[in-house]
Amino acid sequence: MDIDDPQPTAADAAIAMPSHEVMQQAAEWFALLRSGAATGQDHTAWQHWLDCSSEHRGAWQYVETISRRFNPLRAGTDPRPAVTALQTLGTKRRQRRQWLNGMAALAGVGLLGGVMWRQTPAGSVLAWAADYRSARGEIRDIVLADQTRIWLNTASAFNVDYRPDVRRVRLLAGEMLIKTAADGMRPFAAETCHGTLRALGTRFAVRLIEEHTFLAVYEGAVELRTADTGRTRVIAAGEQVRFTATEIATPEPASRAREAWAQGVLLAEDISLRELVAELGRYRTGRLGVSPEVAGLRVLGGYPLQDTDKALAMLERVLPIEVRRTLPWWVSIEARRE
Repeated sequence: MDIDDPQPTAADAAIAMPSHEVMQQAAEWFALLRSGAATGQDHTAWQHWLDCSSEHRGAWQYVETISRRFNPLRAGTDPRPAVTALQTLGTKRRQRRQWLNGMAALAGVGLLGGVMWRQTPAGSVLAWAADYRSARGEIRDIVLADQTRIWLNTASAFNVDYRPDVRRVRLLAGEMLIKTAADGMRPFAAETCHGTLRALGTRFAVRLIEEHTFLAVYEGAVELRTADTGRTRVIAAGEQVRFTATEIATPEPASRAREAWAQGVLLAEDISLRELVAELGRYRTGRLGVSPEVAGLRVLGGYPLQDTDKALAMLERVLPIEVRRTLPWWVSIEARRE
């Protein structure tokens, strides 16, 4: 499984995803050819590799597409300037937000929004102009006017609509954990494109995923109503459920992992390495991939979200894996070599 950042565009999606092995080969060729150390023989060998199959060409196109979005990392062969550029990328993005908000009417903003947020296409422009938003890798602790507390996860955004008769927030992208404040006069509701969640004195997590919304309730209860069909169900404390605009799945026991991130911890409760990498990739800038050879390894424990490199180092110590950094923005987890 390969996790990439930024989110692929429609043009990227048209490229059939090559295997992990071929993707890694493409990244290694890219690193060599951009290093300044490639010989004429290397260029000939690369061209031969490229011409061998459409899968190779697709992988090369994918690597080039991603690399264009990380141009500051490509200057020079010394890795230190590249690392510095990677660290300052978030700062530059924040400085550009005001300008980008003014450009929200342009079609290109949907593409730019993909750099910072994984989200539904329809929500990309709205997320850029949201009342509250977080950058990739950032976890925010927000207290609203009524003392309702909202933890906003990585690459997320929501709007607030407080009126004399209702308190409402709308999740536009990503994930949030909500602890509602008591207010006998105004009910509290959270919305996504899939439905409305009416809090019944509660603490609950909401995550917006393209095809559905995920809800986990930890205190009190939440009344769920789907957007298109109006189906309703009360989700009690200790339950979690997925729902679309038309359907509500069967509730399951709530996972502690869906609230642990608010404390900066990625909690792995006997999950596969594939699942952990997918989650960890949400907090990193760049591409994070895992080889099929080790993707099924089971993982337990807590891993720091504020330092994903430390989390990868922890995984290396307890699993038979190694972390390969082909480029500053291209990291792969492979089986440990003897």
